[in-house]
Amino acid sequence: VDPGKYQSIFKGFSVTVKEDGIRGLGKGWAPTFIGYSMQGLCKFGFYEIFKNVYGDLLGEENAYLWRTSLYLAASASAEFFADIALAPMEACKVRIQTQPGYANTLREAFPKMQAEEGIWAFYKGVVPLWMRQIPYTMMKFACFERTVEALYMYVVPKPRADCTKAEQLVVTFVAGYIAGVFCAIVSHPADSVVSVLNKEKGSSAVQVLQRLGPIGVWKGLVARIIMIGTLTALQWFIYDSVKVYFRLPRPPPPEMPASLKKKLGL
Repeated sequence: VDPGKYQSIFKGFSVTVKEDGIRGLGKGWAPTFIGYSMQGLCKFGFYEIFKNVYGDLLGEENAYLWRTSLYLAASASAEFFADIALAPMEACKVRIQTQPGYANTLREAFPKMQAEEGIWAFYKGVVPLWMRQIPYTMMKFACFERTVEALYMYVVPKPRADCTKAEQLVVTFVAGYIAGVFCAIVSHPADSVVSVLNKEKGSSAVQVLQRLGPIGVWKGLVARIIMIGTLTALQWFIYDSVKVYFRLPRPPPPEMPASLKKKLGL
């Protein structure tokens, strides 16, 4: 949002620490914590629901044959609702981080934004957020599911059923990180637009896009790959660990239904 001041990831860290100390790196932690908790709840919860609903509509055989499309459709549907939950906190977070002196905490930023711009202040970035998060989440879930499948098929030397819980969680973490790298690349241009849009008053997504240009939208990609790769890997790891701890069902990588094997003569 200020390319003259923050020219690279390393310059960004040093300038922030120099101006605000280590605490400066934690600016906007509260809306991030609340916003992404709400988004995660909707994203992972609705994904499981939509995957079952769409799978039942397709039938067992088609759900296997078109499983990548099923993952993409279920994750896109889940993220649509998750972003509505995230948008207000994302707007507050960006305002706290990018407008020095505007507000230092969520308690200051939220009422101030509402008083100045009304409820629209919290949702003016929802369309670019959909543009950023829906492709991101489609990549996150589809890439994760197919990477897990590939790891058990080509890398792990024994079937998933024979792996210990710890070994399975390592596979989850690796697949999550791989998925996170692709997520970051796919969603980065829209993330740049969302950040500038929430920083400024009165700009539209199209105006911001024109101003940033085809090269400007890719600035900060390295920082985002590190952040999103780690974040996605940890999300999947925590999600799977919670399922293990509470002994919740963890579906194995999909297998071809017996009826389809029979049809194909396998």
